[in-house]
Amino acid sequence: MSGSSSGLDPYRFQLKNVTEVTMFILLGFTNDFELQVFLFVLFLGIYVFTLVANLGLVLLVVVDSHLHNPMYYFLSVLSFLDACYSSVVTPKMLVNFLAENKAISFTACATQMLLFVTFGTTECFLLAAMAYDRYVAIYKPLSYSVNMSPRVYVPLITTSYVGGFLNATLHTVATFSLSFCASNEIRHVFCDIPPLLAISCSDTHINQLLLFYLVGSLELCNILIVLFSYGFIFMVILKMKSAEGRQKVFSTCGSHLTGVSIYHGTILFMYARPNSSYALDHDMIVSTFYTIVIPMLNPIIYSLRNKDVKKAMKKLFQRNWFVNKAHF
Repeated sequence: MSGSSSGLDPYRFQLKNVTEVTMFILLGFTNDFELQVFLFVLFLGIYVFTLVANLGLVLLVVVDSHLHNPMYYFLSVLSFLDACYSSVVTPKMLVNFLAENKAISFTACATQMLLFVTFGTTECFLLAAMAYDRYVAIYKPLSYSVNMSPRVYVPLITTSYVGGFLNATLHTVATFSLSFCASNEIRHVFCDIPPLLAISCSDTHINQLLLFYLVGSLELCNILIVLFSYGFIFMVILKMKSAEGRQKVFSTCGSHLTGVSIYHGTILFMYARPNSSYALDHDMIVSTFYTIVIPMLNPIIYSLRNKDVKKAMKKLFQRNWFVNKAHF
């Protein structure tokens, strides 16, 4: 690696007693300029769609009174979270596709990791809270307004963010307390934990155990909440005599189960496995999928199968069309 040669690019690394790295280089997917231009256009389109779709869904929930209930409040928080999640990683990645200098400072790298782990963990907790919300709505519909009042769903949302921040702080402090003196080249498009551990010249055994067991524990707890919630929901479905009622429950819960399966599947694949099975080039594609592609997919998953959201969108477009026509 170029980090082992001396007297080259000053951005590679700066000597400081034990040649501690003060700047990282994000190597990205490829050095082929034509392919980088193609990836720039592709991910720019994904990012624009992600922002428009997710922030549009937030706006829809705010302006349409028919969507003023806990289910859609959770959905709007998830959409805002996805817009932030994608924005932590994508802009820097887009710049690096076209820039010769792909450097990121030590502080900026740590900040990026803190934010994307915060938003990623918060999304895990939020998906579990959404499963609990569906359980209360379907298993105990008569007491839904009481069991999911603002005194319940606001703390659930707040706790999700606090839990996400605490988990991110722990991993970020543990990672950036290591020494980076052999190389400063990160084989990734953003500052993820595994590729940073791979270039550290410290003993990363404790970090690997922390990553494996903590992520595994959080995933297990959240998945169990989802499974128990949907276990009770399926019991209700089996007792339903109306095909229309079953269809309504499936349309409401199917989208959430799809989102949960995709998200937790990629998280488990990335972090809850031994260090010996890491393949950085392959993992870079997977982590890009859950940080950039999934935030784009979520508004599609949650809106296309939801009649209330589609009705609200139709109403909003019709109202805007009428206003524009009246204006002209």
